[in-house]
Amino acid sequence: MRTTIRMKSSFFVLAVAFCAAPLLTSPAHAQSGASYQTAPVSSTTSGGEATVGGTVIPFKQVTLTAQSPGRVTYLAGVEGHRAKSGDVLLQIGDDSIQAQRRAALAQIAQAEAALRNSQMQYSRELYAPRTNSMTGIPGMGIPSTFDQFFTRGFSDQMGFTNSGVERQADLYSRGVGISQAQSALMQARANLEALDTRVRDTRSVAPFDGIVISKMVEVGDTVQPGMPLITYAFTDYLRIDAQIPVRLAAGLSQGMIVPARLDVGGGQVEAKVAQIFPVADPKLHTVRVKFDLPYGTPGGPGMYAEVTVPDASIPPRTSQAVPNAALIWRGSLPSVFVLEDGKPSLRLVRVGYPLADGRISVVSGLNGGEQVILNPPANLISGE
Repeated sequence: MRTTIRMKSSFFVLAVAFCAAPLLTSPAHAQSGASYQTAPVSSTTSGGEATVGGTVIPFKQVTLTAQSPGRVTYLAGVEGHRAKSGDVLLQIGDDSIQAQRRAALAQIAQAEAALRNSQMQYSRELYAPRTNSMTGIPGMGIPSTFDQFFTRGFSDQMGFTNSGVERQADLYSRGVGISQAQSALMQARANLEALDTRVRDTRSVAPFDGIVISKMVEVGDTVQPGMPLITYAFTDYLRIDAQIPVRLAAGLSQGMIVPARLDVGGGQVEAKVAQIFPVADPKLHTVRVKFDLPYGTPGGPGMYAEVTVPDASIPPRTSQAVPNAALIWRGSLPSVFVLEDGKPSLRLVRVGYPLADGRISVVSGLNGGEQVILNPPANLISGE
């Protein structure tokens, strides 16, 4: 009797487990779709847009030219060489200038000696006047002491001479000698400064941190003043230089964010209007505009780029918008995952403008009210 009861109890437990199995697996499958973070596709109204081509340029760029003639004796490196501010990029031989500089130092030493002599002569005239010297007074065949006390005083009384005026003239003459010696010293020092400037101009120094974009000379080349030597640029930050038609430039303002695309990677980046030139080109009827690119944007100077700018001549239109986190880039085409019957479905979309609230407009590929998956996993497969 006990055996029969146990068998019935075991059969009951197995039956309950068999019936409960579907109930345990179904919620797990349903939660696979609910575990994604989703957001609805919303509608937005945007104006017309136009795409304009441009060129990627460095944030700043300079062309270093020769300031003195000579032969190139040193080059820091080839194109792509990175340098710090103050590093010497190119050196021109300065042997002849160094010889002139040594001659200028000798002229300074000579001028300083002449100045010291003039100051000494002035001091001598100040404390031992020439008019009181007994060696320079004409006498009458009697001792010079007699001439000092009698002849000079007699000459002053008779009006033949004036000792005070003579002494003042001698002091003035010695003072002029000091001024002339000082002028000669200043001229010699100015000559040395000019030569130092010429020596400095034989070196092309990096004005800021950057890289060498191109070099036009090699070691051993002879250059003349004005010849371009090196093109140097700061490329950590890049810009887009574009010629915008006048009708489109009217809708731009400094600081505005617009979408841009570079001819590398295929991804879209946000560019900021950095500078709008105040005068339009009279032949092309375009306005030059520079756009700042985010730090770390792939690419380099000289590449082709496209900028999408608003076009006020096109009437506003309604389009869909999704959060930027819903977009994924596989290759060069943007796409999103849409939940259909609880399963993810991959949709290719065409994007438009980025919006101020973090969303991005979608021109085609989505309908309003659909749910898109935010930050989809990399291993997510459409339909599973």
